[in-house]
Amino acid sequence: MQNTAYQDRKSAADQKPTADTAVLLRIIKLALRYRVRVAFAVGATIAAAIFQLMIPPLLGSAVDNALGLLSGGGVVAEDARSALVRAALLLLGASVLRGVFTLLHNYNGEAIGHLLAYDLRLAFYGKLQNLSFSFHDRVHTGELITRGMLDLDGVRMFVNTGLLRLVLLTILIGFGAYLLISTDIWLGLLSLSFVPFVAWRSSIARLRLRTLWLTLQERMANLGQIMDENLTGIRVVRAFGAEPYEIEKYDAASEEAMAVAEERIKTRVSSTTVMSYAYFMSMGLVLWVGGLRVLDGTMTVGTLTVFLTFITILQAPVRQLGLLVNSIARASTCGSRLFDILDLEPTIDDRADAKPVELTEGKVRFDDVSFTYAGEGVLPVLHGVSFEVQRGKTLGIVGPPGSGKSTIAHLLPRYYDPSGGRISIDGQDIRDITLESLRQTVRVVQQDPFLFTASLENNIAYGDPWADDGMIQDAASAAQIDGFVGLLPDGYGTLVGERGVSLSGGQRQRVAIARATMLRSAVLIFDDSTAAIDAETEQRIRESLKPHMANCASIIISHRLGALRHADEIVFLEGGRIVERGTHDTLLAENGRYAALFALQNRDGDTDMALQGVAE
Repeated sequence: MQNTAYQDRKSAADQKPTADTAVLLRIIKLALRYRVRVAFAVGATIAAAIFQLMIPPLLGSAVDNALGLLSGGGVVAEDARSALVRAALLLLGASVLRGVFTLLHNYNGEAIGHLLAYDLRLAFYGKLQNLSFSFHDRVHTGELITRGMLDLDGVRMFVNTGLLRLVLLTILIGFGAYLLISTDIWLGLLSLSFVPFVAWRSSIARLRLRTLWLTLQERMANLGQIMDENLTGIRVVRAFGAEPYEIEKYDAASEEAMAVAEERIKTRVSSTTVMSYAYFMSMGLVLWVGGLRVLDGTMTVGTLTVFLTFITILQAPVRQLGLLVNSIARASTCGSRLFDILDLEPTIDDRADAKPVELTEGKVRFDDVSFTYAGEGVLPVLHGVSFEVQRGKTLGIVGPPGSGKSTIAHLLPRYYDPSGGRISIDGQDIRDITLESLRQTVRVVQQDPFLFTASLENNIAYGDPWADDGMIQDAASAAQIDGFVGLLPDGYGTLVGERGVSLSGGQRQRVAIARATMLRSAVLIFDDSTAAIDAETEQRIRESLKPHMANCASIIISHRLGALRHADEIVFLEGGRIVERGTHDTLLAENGRYAALFALQNRDGDTDMALQGVAE
């Protein structure tokens, strides 16, 4: 059977970058979910462009009328005065309306961008919740945070700074070109002579900026990884006095990101400068040729003013072409990285015909189960493991480090799928059971539990937020944490620090036990979950949990053999294989590995060294 336990159907690291056009079209398609706002924004952009295009001819008319007034003379002067006032009013109205529609265009563009970001943010976060453990094992948290924040922001800005700006420039240049060429073909061509050069330069800059954006995002992701690891392990950093080393490492990564950022700015500014130079060259040619025609009497000053005003209007858009190119490059790069995650499919997912688990006897069975983590040179973790545990029974699992104990705990709730063999609950293959019902049936208490920055009662009731106070307190009592809760300033309402840092290791483990046992699941797995708890407290917890464990199948993984004495069956794992099995007494009588481990633990109490000694 092909191993897919540690692979995604589409790897974010290995897949080819999505084509720029496809990414941009996908962003536009997502924005079109808000059709009314998009229509209003595009309409406002078109209106703003039209009113802006009205300004040059109105200004040209006003100039000619003003010259008519200066030339003096009776009825002609009076007509010129009326025309001048009319042109001035129209010019003022066009300018005001252009400003109003520009405001509406910017407002709606930003609104669409933020609505799009809201949708993508929820989709991205939801996807991270559903992706398999194998994905999260491979991809660093800092990388995901970068994609969910910086990349998402790059996509958001494209609507206003890319899409709507493109519409505006297309109308200004397209319709403006038609108006100018229809007025005077040669002077119109001179007015637009900078456009081909700008288009060519923009294309080159866009390709360069896309590469730089991708590199910059990778460098920023590396910064996020360094910061995430540092803050997570800040106590280790302080304990070993490694602050200078960590600062130096972060500074080196920051310099690498800064170098790319400077190169990106240099590319954008140099491109914009060259485009502006082309623009001014075009304006100079128009002024020179048009001025000669005015002197020859073949063109009025107002007509020349129309051409010069139009070029002046294009000055800002031309300079914005650099921003447009930058926005397109950033959106295509960021969108590609973001969609790479959104397009992933979890390897562990419900089959098309999956059904909720149907519990009868509550029997868990491993049939010849094997498992290998994917990767070159990785050795199998489990080899043909078979066992069975029923409701009301307890299976103990012991073995040296790396023998595959925790892997069993990960396979039963289907965090990974086995490479070979079959795992079933009451005869139902867990791959044919819906994940939701399976994980409600199987609860795992980890050795290193994670507590959220919330109150103690909220951490206990995490699996059932609507649990009443009685259920929470009963679970706390069974896990033997009710004693120290009474000493806390706010009792069950006391806020625990990030990752439960305000609690000791044993207290965190007891909170995790309370969290799992409160849910009354049919299968309960304790993965060395009492390692930080003293033997006396562990004994009390075991006695308190007896009523609950009588109604579920229990699997206890432990280095401490005292926690397994009461188990109905104990299996000894070594090298991923079961080498011994039986009750505590029968295994002692066999005088094998288990008996040797028991003797070592009783002699010097060093559990880890004892396990290592037995393995050797």
